[in-house]
Amino acid sequence: MSRSIDYYFSTQSPWAFIGYAAFQDVARRHGARINFRPVFLGELFAETGGLPLAKRHPARQRYRLVELKRWREARGLDFHISPAHWPFDPGLADRLIIGAQIAGHDVGPLVGRLGAGVWQRQENLADPATLAAILAELGLPAALLEAADGDKARAIYQTNHADAVEADVFGSPAYVLDGEVFWGQDRIEHLDAALSSGRAPLTP
Repeated sequence: MSRSIDYYFSTQSPWAFIGYAAFQDVARRHGARINFRPVFLGELFAETGGLPLAKRHPARQRYRLVELKRWREARGLDFHISPAHWPFDPGLADRLIIGAQIAGHDVGPLVGRLGAGVWQRQENLADPATLAAILAELGLPAALLEAADGDKARAIYQTNHADAVEADVFGSPAYVLDGEVFWGQDRIEHLDAALSSGRAPLTP
């Protein structure tokens, strides 16, 4: 029986981008289904006690830069530590994924392309024209941009937030397997082990 993983993330999260290929590989090897659940990190941080980057102590901000460089090397990725159009409002890009889900598309390639757009191509994902060009590149209909701004996509975005809080998710990326939260792309190996062993989920 195929297992499913609730994947909570945002297009503006560098850690979601860094771990995306490794996460997809784990899910593919185990035949697990990925439930893509974009969330608005600003609201999630506010509700769960997290701080936006600009409000963190300078020591934490500096350490983040070191960790990004470490993981860039560890994952064998080429990306900008401080891309030109970051930070940005991720709402439209996040909801574009939801709009594609509503329309029945496989959103895996779109999620990967949006992450590359921020961190490798330095594109402005808050710009509708940029998002329209990405849709065209992937052969997806431009109408998905309208769906991203529609009531249904906005409602699902809010539902994702509520479900994330209920699941004890407080950051991006978070992988939830049978109710057990694996927070951060540096926990993918633990997720892999849990899928391999078939053990019962760990609880607090």
